[in-house]
Amino acid sequence: MTSGTQGTNSSAETSGSGDIRRSMELLWGTGARPSRGPKPTLSLDRIVEAAVEVADAEGIGAVSMRRLATDLGTGTMSLYRYVPGKAELLDLMLDRVQTPHEDPAALGDGTWRDAVATMARETLALYRRHPWLLQVNQARPVLGPGALSAMEKMMALIKPMGLADPELLSVLIMVDGYVSGVARTRIYEEEAETTSGMTDAAFWAAQSPTLEAAMASGHYPVMASLSEDTFASGFDHFEFGLQRILDGLDVLVAARAKR
Repeated sequence: MTSGTQGTNSSAETSGSGDIRRSMELLWGTGARPSRGPKPTLSLDRIVEAAVEVADAEGIGAVSMRRLATDLGTGTMSLYRYVPGKAELLDLMLDRVQTPHEDPAALGDGTWRDAVATMARETLALYRRHPWLLQVNQARPVLGPGALSAMEKMMALIKPMGLADPELLSVLIMVDGYVSGVARTRIYEEEAETTSGMTDAAFWAAQSPTLEAAMASGHYPVMASLSEDTFASGFDHFEFGLQRILDGLDVLVAARAKR
């Protein structure tokens, strides 16, 4: 993770916790623009960009209107001419980072399986670029043009699966749940190394004498029989799990095609 680590297990922020009507106006550009006061030296786009930069580096908890005002070299009250507060700003930040940057044709070879696999890998990369996303409760998302465009593209690519519409949505939910779990584990591992000052190798080396004695005791015959490379870092657990999810979906799609 190149943007720094932060407390991913802290109290979650929640999307849609502010003035939803105002968030939708800002996301879709349907609200009135600021008309009073001096000529604007800021823009809503720049404020959102600055907020994402702070969150990437220090976590979502570091984002505040006061902090952004300082970073942008303006007064805190100036920001309120553009966005009511942090809750609405969070909705804009989420939509910004989830806006798709790839043409649908770039999502694999045109098959639904490759599209889902590519989506999973890109989502993992998204969480690593913006680990603060794992700090946000998005159970009730505020849908802006970015998020809606991403869903539109993916739905179009997996429509040929021939599943019912609720099932297609469930495919996206299932894959994101898998990816977010993997991303959270990886970020926690990096965070533990940073906060403890102990490398992963040193951590396991400290346990080695006791674990070796436990394996030799005969109380854990299955664990003792495992090959030396069982816990090696070279095995790609993410890809293994992803392919098994796709294999399961293949079975379902084939069964539906026979109806």
